[in-house]
Amino acid sequence: MKFGICNEIFRDWKIEDIFAHCARLGYDAVEIAPFTLAKYVTDISAAERTRIRAAAAQAGIAISGIHWVLASTEGLYLTSPDAATRQSTADYLCALVDFCADLGGQTIVVGSPKQRSLLPGVTPAQAWGWARDVFRASVQLAERRGITICLEPLPLEDTDFINTAADAVRFTRELPSPNFKAILDVRAMSHEAKPIPQIIRESRGHFAYVHANDKNLKGPGFGPVDFVPIAAALKEVGYDGMVSVEVFNFDEGPEAIAARSLEYLRRVFS
Repeated sequence: MKFGICNEIFRDWKIEDIFAHCARLGYDAVEIAPFTLAKYVTDISAAERTRIRAAAAQAGIAISGIHWVLASTEGLYLTSPDAATRQSTADYLCALVDFCADLGGQTIVVGSPKQRSLLPGVTPAQAWGWARDVFRASVQLAERRGITICLEPLPLEDTDFINTAADAVRFTRELPSPNFKAILDVRAMSHEAKPIPQIIRESRGHFAYVHANDKNLKGPGFGPVDFVPIAAALKEVGYDGMVSVEVFNFDEGPEAIAARSLEYLRRVFS
C-alpha cells in the first residue's frame, strides 16, 4: 500500500516545502488541491507546472493527483440545467486532466458537492444524465493522457447527488472506461448504513483511490473509526493503490496531523 497526504493541510506552506517535509516523514505522495495554487488551473502556466513537477521529483516524492478540483471556481456546475454552464464544466474537466498529467499525477478526485447538488426544479434523473454527459469528454481525454478520474460519493449533509459508493459505481459504469472509477472515502463511508468493510468488498474492481480520514473530520487514528478492518478489506479485494490522508479539521496542526496519521496507517496496514 502507498500512503499520500493532501497539501491543503499545510495551508500557507510553499509547495516545495510540503514535498520535502512529507518525503522526510516517509509519505509516498502528495495530493494537490488546485485552489491552493490558483483560482483556475488554466491560470497555471506550463513553466509553473514543470517547476512543481520538478520540485516533487527533487524531494523524492510523487504527486498522486488532484482533488477539490472545482473549489474556488465560478460558473461551473455538473448538474446545471443550463447547457452553456455544463459545457464550460466539461471543458474545465478536460483542463483538469491536462493539468494533472502535466504534474505527473495519475488521479483526479471529483467531489465538489457545491457544484453538483440538485438545483430547484431539477430531477435526479435529469441531473444524472446531464452529469454523465459533462464527464464524457474528460473521460476520453483521461484515457489518452493516462489519468483516472474518480467520482467521490459524499454524505447527504454535503450533497443530494451521489451519496453512496454503490451510486458512484453505478454512475461510472455508464461511461465504461478503466479511467473512470469511484473513490472510497472513509468519512463518507462512515455515513452509510452498511459497514465500511462490506462497502469495500461490494466495490471491488470499481474504485481506484482511497481517502483516509475519520467521521469526526480529522485524520486516521484521530477519532473512533477503526482502520484495522478497513485495511483488511482493502487487502482482501486486492487494492494496492494510494491511501491518501484528507482532513477537514486542522486543530492539531499540519506537522502533528501528517506524522500521526502516517504512523497510524503504517501500523494498521502492517
